[in-house]
Amino acid sequence: MVTADVVLDALGDASRRLILEHLAEQESPVGVLAARMPISRPAVSQHLRVLKDARLVSEHVAGTRRIYRVDPAGLRALRDYLDGFWGIVLHRFADLAEETHAASAGRDEPGPHPTEGNPS
Repeated sequence: MVTADVVLDALGDASRRLILEHLAEQESPVGVLAARMPISRPAVSQHLRVLKDARLVSEHVAGTRRIYRVDPAGLRALRDYLDGFWGIVLHRFADLAEETHAASAGRDEPGPHPTEGNPS
């Protein structure tokens, strides 16, 4: 099972994020990825290994080439991690909205008019 820590570490490198973006558009072999990148083919292979370990990328063999594609398993781990934050943020927002509403409701209650009870 892949963890969010592993996925976040893998995505900490700009080249790996770029490779993942390319693969999100179209599955590709290393050579095609390397042609689109400002890094060498061996460097692309090393980055793909890290992405595979994080389950962000999978591969299948087509003839003599390995074709890489995005693996939803790693993305799912990342999404679950971020959804946890989103749930916390929404809960805190709802609490704040309730507090703000309660505070404004307390101010809107009619009180004695400032001129009442003061004979002029």
